[in-house]
Amino acid sequence: MPKALLELPPEELLSLPIDQLAIIALRHIDSAPEWSAHNFIQLSRNQGLGEQASQCWAEALNWLISKNLVAQPNPNNSSPGTIFVTRLGKSVLESGLEAVKASERLQFDLHPRLERVKSQFLLGEYELGAFAAMREVEIRVRELSGAGSSLVGVKLMREAFREGGKLANPDLDPGERVGVMELFAGAIGTFKNPPSHRQVDYANPTEASEVILLADLLMRLLDRSRVEGR
Repeated sequence: MPKALLELPPEELLSLPIDQLAIIALRHIDSAPEWSAHNFIQLSRNQGLGEQASQCWAEALNWLISKNLVAQPNPNNSSPGTIFVTRLGKSVLESGLEAVKASERLQFDLHPRLERVKSQFLLGEYELGAFAAMREVEIRVRELSGAGSSLVGVKLMREAFREGGKLANPDLDPGERVGVMELFAGAIGTFKNPPSHRQVDYANPTEASEVILLADLLMRLLDRSRVEGR
């Protein structure tokens, strides 16, 4: 069982990574019905921890606010500076930080056609987000290759990127062309086709975010192909 915030000596406060310390602080804040940022920091001073350790408390609180795990002001309290644990914070207390860290992977600019997918992911719809991202790749390949609607999934990828196919890059070495074809076919076959036929449980949000980032890479490769005139 992790130590409570008030049990941490100064040397341990200073050695803990900020995310770990912040979660301990989050548990502490959640255990008290009413808190303010001022009172939280004042409590650290009252413990006689020293200036550096008190700064660690402040860093933890600011980290929680920046991740929307704690927010201010508390709408249920008229006192200024009051803070409360958000819905996301409650979820983190139950399930851990993995979903938050996974969502941070998608905070960089995704391909414009994947922006809707990011929204699904942030709503916790990990499977739908991963599936939709790969479906967008499939749609884009069909558009660029001019393939008919009867070609889907892996067959579409192999037709579009095969030797002499509409999306095969003649400037590449033959082995590289095969590699690109297998990259697209493997991605679609692994991450798009299975959810089409059966339930795929992306309980691990990190895995789902990586699928979306893979789709982002594939979309950018397709954009580059279009720019280069293929």
